[in-house]
Amino acid sequence: MLGTCLENVRTQVPLVHNITNYVTVNDVANVLLACGGSPIMADEAEEVEDITSICGGLNINIGTLNKRTIAGMLLAGKRAKEMGHPVLLDPVGAGASALRTGTAIELMDTLHPTVIRGNISEIKTLASGSGTTKGVDADVADAVTEETLDQAVAFVKEFAKKSGSIVAITGAIDLVSDGETCYVIRNGRPEMGKITGTGCQLSGVMTAYITANPDNQLEAAAAAVCVMGLAGEIGWGNMQEGDGNATYRNRIIDAIYNMSAQTLDQGAKYEIR
Repeated sequence: MLGTCLENVRTQVPLVHNITNYVTVNDVANVLLACGGSPIMADEAEEVEDITSICGGLNINIGTLNKRTIAGMLLAGKRAKEMGHPVLLDPVGAGASALRTGTAIELMDTLHPTVIRGNISEIKTLASGSGTTKGVDADVADAVTEETLDQAVAFVKEFAKKSGSIVAITGAIDLVSDGETCYVIRNGRPEMGKITGTGCQLSGVMTAYITANPDNQLEAAAAAVCVMGLAGEIGWGNMQEGDGNATYRNRIIDAIYNMSAQTLDQGAKYEIR
């Protein structure tokens, strides 16, 4: 059950090295603490190999990309792979610029990450080598809907098999696949899209989950998606008159902090294809 993945994170308290963006770095640190993990943020090339060596997993997020941090991402990723640590790649905004697209593809091809997590437009860009995004948001034309679900499931399975990574596509309907199996997840609230960084937070949580559950990383990745979406539902239910998106962000983090394995197992909305 997915709740076991949650309990393993709380028991093991995985230390996660995050090379992430300065827009959401604080939220990523807080959500990692809330889910039961422990965060380290370090992107200086001279120290990333040392930091990665003492951590259990590595989360690479290209949200505020610059040439200085690209070198750090590659060095940290190579060290993590040498040590057998899981690596998650979040190709934020891939398709929006040549630098982002090229860097995301280089990281994918060089590091062969354990998990690639992004929106549908970002993942399509990695699959094809080019694409379009609306800034860091998915192109509406790419959206996974009930009408396009079968096609989307086939796509994510094909790309996961080709890349050798678990691929997590998040949006209104979330898909997580290892190339053979696909979790179709329907947790979450549309209001989560009004908060900057819920995807970045999910990448941090997912890295903790795949680190603490090495024997079943597909289920762990799916559990992390359900945790984030369910927290969005719980957090929205706790909103009061006059609350706004800043309050909602905190309520999501609080919901993750207070979530139990039983709550996750009862509230997760998924099917396996």
